[in-house]
Amino acid sequence: MPGENLSRDEARERAALLSVDGYDVSLDLRSAVGASPAGEGGTEGQRTFRSVTTIRFRCAEPGAATFADLIAPSVTAVSLNGKDLDPGEVFDGSRIRLEDLAADNELVVDAECAYSRTGEGMHRFVDPEDGEVYLYTQYEPADSRRVFANFEQPDLKAPFRFEVRAPQGWTVWSNGVGELADEVWRFAETKPISTYITAVVAGPYHYATDSYSRTFDDGTTLEIPLGAMCRKGLAPHFDSDDVFLVTKQGLDFFHDHFDYPYPFGKYDQAFVPEYNLGAMENPGLVTFREEFIFRGKVTQASYEGRANVVLHEMAHMWFGDLVTMEWWDDLWLKESFADFMGAFSLVGATRFKDGWITFANRRKAWAYRADQLPSTHPITADIRDLQDAKLNFDGITYAKGASVLKQLVAYVGQDAFLEGARRYFKRNAYGNTRLGDLLSVLEETSGRNMAAWARSWLQTAGVNSLTPQVILGSEGRVTELAILQEAAESHPELRPHRVAVGLYRSTPEGTVERYARADVDVDGPRTVVHELVGADAPDLVLVNDDDLTYCKIRFDEGSLATMRERLGEITDPLARALCWSALWNLTRDALMPARDFIDLVLRFAGRESDIGVLQMLHAWANSALTYYVAPHWRTEGGRLLAEGALRELRLAEPGSQHQLTWARFFATVASEEADLQLLQGLLAGTAKIDGLEVDQELRWAFLEPLAAHGVTDEAALSAELARDDTASGKRHQVRCLAARPSAAVKAQAWAAVVESDALSNALVEATIAGFTQPSQRELLAPYAAKYFEAIERVWAERSIQIGMDVVKGLFPSLQDSQGTLDATDAWLAAHEGAAPALRRLVLEARDDLARTLRGQACDVAAG
Repeated sequence: MPGENLSRDEARERAALLSVDGYDVSLDLRSAVGASPAGEGGTEGQRTFRSVTTIRFRCAEPGAATFADLIAPSVTAVSLNGKDLDPGEVFDGSRIRLEDLAADNELVVDAECAYSRTGEGMHRFVDPEDGEVYLYTQYEPADSRRVFANFEQPDLKAPFRFEVRAPQGWTVWSNGVGELADEVWRFAETKPISTYITAVVAGPYHYATDSYSRTFDDGTTLEIPLGAMCRKGLAPHFDSDDVFLVTKQGLDFFHDHFDYPYPFGKYDQAFVPEYNLGAMENPGLVTFREEFIFRGKVTQASYEGRANVVLHEMAHMWFGDLVTMEWWDDLWLKESFADFMGAFSLVGATRFKDGWITFANRRKAWAYRADQLPSTHPITADIRDLQDAKLNFDGITYAKGASVLKQLVAYVGQDAFLEGARRYFKRNAYGNTRLGDLLSVLEETSGRNMAAWARSWLQTAGVNSLTPQVILGSEGRVTELAILQEAAESHPELRPHRVAVGLYRSTPEGTVERYARADVDVDGPRTVVHELVGADAPDLVLVNDDDLTYCKIRFDEGSLATMRERLGEITDPLARALCWSALWNLTRDALMPARDFIDLVLRFAGRESDIGVLQMLHAWANSALTYYVAPHWRTEGGRLLAEGALRELRLAEPGSQHQLTWARFFATVASEEADLQLLQGLLAGTAKIDGLEVDQELRWAFLEPLAAHGVTDEAALSAELARDDTASGKRHQVRCLAARPSAAVKAQAWAAVVESDALSNALVEATIAGFTQPSQRELLAPYAAKYFEAIERVWAERSIQIGMDVVKGLFPSLQDSQGTLDATDAWLAAHEGAAPALRRLVLEARDDLARTLRGQACDVAAG
């Protein structure tokens, strides 16, 4: 309903009027178990729980009116300052109208709130393995109002006290320490925090414990109880010791660098089912998607990724929880910092010393894509309302912001940057900030004027390109090396960049090594690097060596020629990763034919030592094949990739993570009869590859292409589910069922997602993933028109999370023709009044499709 939105103007008006002194929230979750309520059919429908909230708050203008937020099926009672209000008159489904406020007020709201199946609010999950029920909350940016009445905006912080009644035998956790007495779980009052980071987790979770201790220079000691939990069904796979190891390493690192003790008492980490995000930084009770518990063999990149997320969320305890942005415009004040600190602490504190390589290759790829969409925005964004806020948890706010902070550290120096952070925490503890609050402390500690830097980097959008221009003298030495900076027409800002320029050459040993390096401040369209004049002629010039700035790297012709022949011989893994990323950007920008990128992957990916980079190369090669190669070359390209993947799979060290990675990639691109027969043989045990263990997760990875190509039927998938009768197995089976090449299957999958809300968020995601198979373009063609007919209704009727999943996931990107582009433009022209967030998603998909067509045209011309 429209009333569920909240505008920035409304929030500012309410913040000027109110100060919140505290919340008491009482939840009765005993209804989570037992028989389904009558009338629900088989879908579990709308099951509710009782929520009673008492809010104590002050009003700066006695007699004024405002509203509290609550999204609930019904309200039983509302009392303001002892006076009963008629719920039917004051509650409209999302807001409670409050009039004639006193200077000091007490609001009591007794409501029936709904359990969620979309991962928003109080999510309820029934484990198919054992029938156990698990609950957890997820609120950001504004879903705590689905669980208790409140003032849902980040700058109305307050202490919270929770009490929870739960089914017998359950354990309940919240932000504070809890204890069970008289069948009620009561939790210690929190420090002043925002509504969106309060949390409750409840159920028969498996729970592991540990502790952290730190003695500071002044002799004081900090003791932090540690906990980690997951569903009982995942307990055999839960390596909580490694989670605790990274947690302790992170706490040490942040205590060393922030000089502000962890402020929230205990530190629990809950790995929960059907989670929409990677994780959420609720103080004292961080929640993670349970896919971070690995049921089968995974590579070190997976463990590194989990450690990075653990540390990202831990950084939020200071950046976001202790000090919080005033409104979602400054979301970057927490997310950019946490993203940067995740990599910074990963490298500084854990065994994952190559974290900056992953950052350069994976996180920045997300940022570069987002920054070239029509919806790109400054890091400090213009967030008009909550729907805007929901969509701004994107590659700009996270990865570009983190990249810019890395540039800032190079600009002001690491010591000045960290001292600025320390002052920022101490001055603003438990408060709210804007951009200026951070810039002022950085000016103090660095002595630099931050205003110009902020204007260029934080308040403008778009990504610059840096290209080397090399002039050689008659003796084969550099007489001039310049860096040319360009910007897109839509975002013409040229920025100051602190970069390292590396010169590389071939060695007699057959490697490509750096032999000269210079740091330089790039400013304006052309910057001369004087320090490199007189250097020997380079085979390769890398203009953002060490990945200090945020830019698209381009190459001169000589450097490009070197990479085409010797990319695998670059010995430095970060330099090599930067070259791969730059080549992928050239492909996406239709400056390099997609088949050339695939050729580079076939020739050089087998030499890639960094497993995370290799996995990214596989993803990019698959995207090149699916979207950017000439349509008539797809079959040939797929055959070449499958041949190459199988060759590398057989060459890989038995039992190695490289072998596992090539096996998964082979399954992704397999389509020829012989390849599919090999997958069948590996599943049946009649074929073997030395050292390759086909565990349950790999079995499902092999089954999806078999299902998509019509080799595996419903009976075989049902048998596999019986073998893996778990929540994870069910998601895999649903995806494989939707992948089958049948018109009836596609119709059923479409109806399950678009016409019904019976599926949970996780099964919606799985169905969409199975539905959209690149090998089934003709089969999916009729759904292009259906998509444009359905999306406005879906957006209006479903939760924003499910709406986003449908609008993004079912866009007809595989119908890569001018006709689909025209149909998209026609929808946009006819729906100028549609919800801005919906239009943004369609505009982004349209831009990706236009990029696809440009890439295909480039590849056709090359072929």
